[in-house]
Amino acid sequence: MATVLHIEDDAASRLLVSKVLTAAGHQVVDADSGLEGIRLAAAKRPDIVLVDINIPDLDGYEVTLRLRGMRELAGTPIVAITAEGDKEQSLAVGADGFVQKPIDTRKFPELVARFLAGHTERSVDHTGEILRIRSQKIVERLEAKVIALSEANRQLEESVRLRQEFFQNMSHEFATPMTPVVGYLKMLLDEEAGPLTPLQRKCLESIRTSTAKLRSLVDTLLDVSHLETGRLQLFERNYDFATVARQALEEAQARFAEAGITVVSELPNDPMDARGDPDKLRRAMVHILDNAAKFTPRGSEVAVGMEVVPARAGRVDGYRFIVMDGGPGISGADRERIFQPFFQVDGSRTRAYGGVGLGLAYARHVADAMGGEIAIDSPPTSEVAGRLLSGTAISIRVARRAMLGDA
Repeated sequence: MATVLHIEDDAASRLLVSKVLTAAGHQVVDADSGLEGIRLAAAKRPDIVLVDINIPDLDGYEVTLRLRGMRELAGTPIVAITAEGDKEQSLAVGADGFVQKPIDTRKFPELVARFLAGHTERSVDHTGEILRIRSQKIVERLEAKVIALSEANRQLEESVRLRQEFFQNMSHEFATPMTPVVGYLKMLLDEEAGPLTPLQRKCLESIRTSTAKLRSLVDTLLDVSHLETGRLQLFERNYDFATVARQALEEAQARFAEAGITVVSELPNDPMDARGDPDKLRRAMVHILDNAAKFTPRGSEVAVGMEVVPARAGRVDGYRFIVMDGGPGISGADRERIFQPFFQVDGSRTRAYGGVGLGLAYARHVADAMGGEIAIDSPPTSEVAGRLLSGTAISIRVARRAMLGDA
């Protein structure tokens, strides 16, 4: 009985070879990648190696070169089994034989026995041997690099998983104590615990404003954690797009007033019937408005408008909400990156603008989920609410009838 190492990424092929050779009395050890095959070859010291050419990380040629350079495998037959590989190249890198897929299951055990008995299809070529030795050194260095990159990728994937868990857990931990804070603030402001003096009311209003900002940030963190884990749910129902836009503008009004910014809006009174998730859409609009407030200088204007988007080739009809600011604008290099979670145009500790870089990423995901898109025009080229400001126009478009599921 011989120990056969079979390096093959296709599970069906591994199963077939294993059944055929096990029935012939051999022990088969499987590897699904080049690196795993090299590791098992060093650990198991098989009597023969069967290697597919088209395998992950290192291909079959590189694996054969590497195995031929291992002293513990000196004299071990290596057979290339492949549907697309090249026989001459396989033999040149050190394989003893070449078998075309699909294998003949009746003759295959006899063929393996021949190679185990010393049969080889490659000729002795001293020049080729020198080249092979040099190539083996190259493959050894390549193997080390691939191993290092594989480990770095594994650590990166683990880091992403831990980050997702952290944001989800942190968001829930923040949200839990926020609920009674908001409730008790409302109770105090409604004077359910007794009358308030003007100074007490002013203090509580300030607390409520700050609490609302914190609650909005917590909600965004929670939504972004859902986005990263693929668990953000959108709920489909009928709504009025214009009403949602007015609600978003009203919610953001305090931020504009605090920043000394004048809002010029042109929102139609006629209903704009739609179907989708109005709550997620409203929050996406608020994030776009907050972004405009953040970058617009005090004393300047922000223009807000809406429009109906007719259907055209490859796109269904829908509605667009547009916010134009008078800020510094966005460079071409940053126009796509600002929709990435946590990206800041200026991420330094001394940056002039606040925020954590989550709002526009959230808005983009909502737009995509509702059959639309986010667009940037910087500097703006079209008027909004009768204004043509110098900064950036960001718009969110959604389909009039969005087909929703998990985003």
